[in-house]
Amino acid sequence: MTSKPCGPGSRGPKTGCHETPEERADRRWGELLQELRVAQTGVQILFGFLLAVVFQPRFAELSDTDRAIYVVTVMLGSAAALIGPVSYHRLVGGRRLKPQTVTWASRLTVLGLVLLLCTMCCALLLILRVALHDSLALWLVGGMALWFLVCWFVVPVRALARSSRERGN
Repeated sequence: MTSKPCGPGSRGPKTGCHETPEERADRRWGELLQELRVAQTGVQILFGFLLAVVFQPRFAELSDTDRAIYVVTVMLGSAAALIGPVSYHRLVGGRRLKPQTVTWASRLTVLGLVLLLCTMCCALLLILRVALHDSLALWLVGGMALWFLVCWFVVPVRALARSSRERGN
């Protein structure tokens, strides 16, 4: 079974044209792994920073609210490790489930990115609360959260919707 023929302007196999489902799954898996490598580096740096915060002398001076924000941030950071897709692949690999594996790994990656967004916003809130000592921190974090949402999710979803409309799907 082959995929649908590509439209005008396609340039061959590297665009996903004329791939079998297995070839498409292999290509998508390779692309997903590259994306995970980029995201995991950022998560590791952020999580390392978070783990070090508790050992700083000023940590004892944090208010109960700031400590609660810290704990939530660390928990979100540990959940956003983005290792799930690799584990999923390792457990089901070799069982002729590559297309399904790529689909589920992609979903786990999106979930990991949502958790990373929450981790970044919480870490930013904690840092700005300590730095500014006022309610401006919450507004600044809200603005950054909106920026992240637009860049990470809204723009890609709009591009996908536009592409679907142009193809008549």
